[in-house]
Amino acid sequence: MRPGAARAVVLGLVLLSVAAASQFRPSGYTTIALAREDGTTILRVIAKDGERVTLTWRNSLFGLLVTEVFTAQSGFLVQDQVTFAPADGSVPPRVPAAAVDDLYHTGGAFDASGLARPFAQIVYRIGEVGDPKLEIKGRTIALQQEAGFGGRLVLAAGRPALYELAFAR
Repeated sequence: MRPGAARAVVLGLVLLSVAAASQFRPSGYTTIALAREDGTTILRVIAKDGERVTLTWRNSLFGLLVTEVFTAQSGFLVQDQVTFAPADGSVPPRVPAAAVDDLYHTGGAFDASGLARPFAQIVYRIGEVGDPKLEIKGRTIALQQEAGFGGRLVLAAGRPALYELAFAR
């Protein structure tokens, strides 16, 4: 075999190996991205499984302070806890996870944990009232400031490719 051909074969094998490795998506990490509805990325981070994402906002209909806690898990954001707390600081009653869907719509203070609701994508429509804020990896993003009244933001989760992990460090 000619020396040039041997180099071409080795280079081809290296490129093939790099391409294959770039498609490998290791477990234990979740990519979290927040983007405007036009696709402009506001934030893109890689979180270790177990890291928390917190959304806080004020429910304009019932005047309750809402905290939603998500955990990064295998390429998903898993909603684990939701609290609708009175503005006076009193402790809301604990409710079972199964009651949460109804309570989101009917109002009243409550606190629920152990929900285990996985999301790959959440679309937020931003209202004038509520002042929603998202906290991810020590950063706080004011959603109304990013999207404006009536704007939409997309929070997406997935498993990062190996090359993303390599360049994220």
